[in-house]
Amino acid sequence: MSESALLRMLREAIGTSPTNARRHIIHFRNKSAYGRFVAALGKAGELFPVKGAIQPISIIHAISCTLKSGFPALRHPSIRFIEEDISIRVHFAQARPMQQAAALRHTGPSIPWGVRQIKSPEAWRETRGNRIRIGVIDTGVDYLHPDLRGRVSRGINLLNRSLLPTDDNGHGTHIAGTIAASNHDSGLVGVAPSAIIHPVKSFDHNGTAFVSDIVLGIDWCVRNRMHVINMSFGMKNRSKSLHDAVRNANKAGIAVVASSGNEGKQSAIDYPARFSQAISVGATAANKKIAPFSNRGKSIDLYAPGEKIKSTWLQHKYMELSGTSMATSHVSGVIALMLSVRPGLSPSEIKALLQKTSNPISGLKSRSHAKAGEIDAVRVLKHLSPP
Repeated sequence: MSESALLRMLREAIGTSPTNARRHIIHFRNKSAYGRFVAALGKAGELFPVKGAIQPISIIHAISCTLKSGFPALRHPSIRFIEEDISIRVHFAQARPMQQAAALRHTGPSIPWGVRQIKSPEAWRETRGNRIRIGVIDTGVDYLHPDLRGRVSRGINLLNRSLLPTDDNGHGTHIAGTIAASNHDSGLVGVAPSAIIHPVKSFDHNGTAFVSDIVLGIDWCVRNRMHVINMSFGMKNRSKSLHDAVRNANKAGIAVVASSGNEGKQSAIDYPARFSQAISVGATAANKKIAPFSNRGKSIDLYAPGEKIKSTWLQHKYMELSGTSMATSHVSGVIALMLSVRPGLSPSEIKALLQKTSNPISGLKSRSHAKAGEIDAVRVLKHLSPP
């Protein structure tokens, strides 16, 4: 059966009304089958009725599109499988009274407590994360915030590619500030104040994205050779599409850091943090105990400060948020410090070194039963430095 036959099938199956159609990701059997289809799509011409509704996703050899509800399953030799393109949300614990977002007044230079707790200021004597590229797949960033000036690259807006990935939610700006804010005169300083943030806007103003938008973001990070990908979001359902993308980023040598979720669960964490190719992060409080909202257990690779974290916000403002999202950004910053000292570290080496040099957490039964401790920037850099 030819690719033109598959195009005809898609023309009938693709729905345009949100009331009777749902987004799906169609995986091809291999790179060759995907390439043949994309070539056929390119030759179809602009008159092909649904060409604009099909989004190629090269990193997983798939396409995303909206299929009519109740339409018979697409059967073609080139198709490997089809899965629903489900939604996913950014991670922060806003519902609990102690974790509610609160606007902050800010005067004078400030190093947030989390940045101090993981000993970043002491690590700056050796490195500040120079030239390390961090892809932040999130809601975008506030390019005009004074604390992020010089720290943000152009990035990409996957919701509207003609626009900059400007933040219309705040979450992405908060994450970027914890990683790399560098206003030493009158603002905040992040974990790696010389790293470069590449904002990848996959999430809308509500902090919601589809898996396909996340996968396209990972694809962009791989093609643009990021060193680290920060993913402060999660979902309960496993997505093969997302797993394939994370696996491919890992194979490309990119450290993928993901938040574990904010339900306070003892034995379950969210995807993509649950994938073995990601570094899963739980949150700690200022007392060096696990934050009550943080998911925990053997699936957690590392912990980092995540409760009442002060960082940059929209319109030159500051915000205090709690969540494993905030913890994840601390880990991404420390990895930037590591890679600026030892550029050739693989993702598995990074994870192992961070675990080996982490500090025990109060409340965990023993380090023999739980591999995860709280990250320590000074300890891990000492381990990397020559004797």
